[in-house]
Amino acid sequence: MNKNFFALIEARLGEQPDKICLNCDGEVSISNAELLQQTACISQFIKSQGIEPGERLVVQVPKSAFAVALYLACLRSGVIYIPLNTSYTAEEVSYFLGDATPRIFVCDPVQKDSLADVADQHGAKLLTLDGNGSGTLADSVAGLEADTEIAEMADDDIAVILYTSGTTGRSKGAMLSHRNLASNALHLVNIWAFSDQDVLLHALPIYHVHGLFVALHCALLSNATMNFLGGFDAQKIVDYLPQSTVLMGVPTFYTRLLKHSGFNQEACQTMRLFISGSAPLLAETFEEFEQVTGHRILERYGMTETGMLVSNPLDGERVAGTVGFPLPEVETRIVDDQRQLVPAGEVGILEVRGPNVFQGYWKMPEKTAEEFREDGFFITGDLASHDPDGRITLVGRNKDMIISGGLNIYPIEIETCINEMSGIIESAVIGVPHEDFGEGVVAVIVREQSGGVEEEQVFETLSGQIARFKQPKKIVFVDALPRNSMGKVQKNVLRDQYKDLLVS
Repeated sequence: MNKNFFALIEARLGEQPDKICLNCDGEVSISNAELLQQTACISQFIKSQGIEPGERLVVQVPKSAFAVALYLACLRSGVIYIPLNTSYTAEEVSYFLGDATPRIFVCDPVQKDSLADVADQHGAKLLTLDGNGSGTLADSVAGLEADTEIAEMADDDIAVILYTSGTTGRSKGAMLSHRNLASNALHLVNIWAFSDQDVLLHALPIYHVHGLFVALHCALLSNATMNFLGGFDAQKIVDYLPQSTVLMGVPTFYTRLLKHSGFNQEACQTMRLFISGSAPLLAETFEEFEQVTGHRILERYGMTETGMLVSNPLDGERVAGTVGFPLPEVETRIVDDQRQLVPAGEVGILEVRGPNVFQGYWKMPEKTAEEFREDGFFITGDLASHDPDGRITLVGRNKDMIISGGLNIYPIEIETCINEMSGIIESAVIGVPHEDFGEGVVAVIVREQSGGVEEEQVFETLSGQIARFKQPKKIVFVDALPRNSMGKVQKNVLRDQYKDLLVS
């Protein structure tokens, strides 16, 4: 039996071929049948390039219906799909292309000239997704006959590689199989009661788990329609709420909506569910949201490497500050430093096992081995506790990571760029509370007295090397960084010292 995840998607969409799948911001509507047809044509083009199942295709493109079709076409043809954050610079893209060695790299037409040399350097054919003239995927696909074949895949064959930053500074490619995607999607559709009566308000990006897998897969497998927006805009969300039933968002979505004068209980009359993830949701936001709308946000928790792991219940109590209970087939345990289970109420490291857990890191067998226990449990690196009923609360992160606006940021990458600057002795990058993004990046820098490095120079240097969302919102110059007796920088001291820096 073919385990290709696309076979499941095609079967579900085929049940209602005329149903509108994507309503793209009121400009164009695409039916299930039209989307399937487009994936078949793109799949034909992929095969015409001699790309075999298991080879890679990298994309860095704006959100669009055609981008969705490209993703599904890769699944259909068995080609490994690798989406990149649209904010990544050419330097960052170069690393990913060198590591993934794709046959094709699809980019935004606006970025084509700046990325041409990068693609050529790594032997990837460069195409833009759409636009005018030759060299676009849309142009290449036009006129091709649809190839409706679905590549034969096994459970553990890799469907997608998602890059997640590492504490060593080197990004890791998490390999997710067809089984990983299918098991997670089917359980989410069930526990959140998605149906063909739902209309999902999709305002998330589609280059990471939340928008690409959680939102998109739930809608596709339930024959729900998507109001498909290019990004988050509070006014557009308010405008589309009366035409929708479900919204998935990061906490920043909800804090911004609460500031909008048109967001109230009346605007949410057709809504049945608001879901939050990708970053911790403050209890204050949860409570204010209920007061304003009458709805209790459903918070859940997952990772790039695992998809969704736990969720507050659809029917039952949703507790502010908690992420809920393990999904079906997902095993969780919380252990101490000696790998012993901790009792209810005590904090330990969360570990997980199940069909949703990834296959390992691309070309990093040693790193993969480090992240798994002998019995197959994956070490999340997140600190958590559980109550006697098994409800899980996240306490913090054992790994040195910042989550800003739902996006993961690893300080070592930013610190490396800063420390390479002339006139800089060392730096420490931390995350501090930010009312809009949850956490904001702050760089604490020790500079040479004679160097004369100023804030503007640091910002200018970083702007050409790292994505905008990783760049510090504030830079602080100090004479020395606080250290413990072993000489290690005490970032906890810095976080406490500057905790109010970005709070108005």
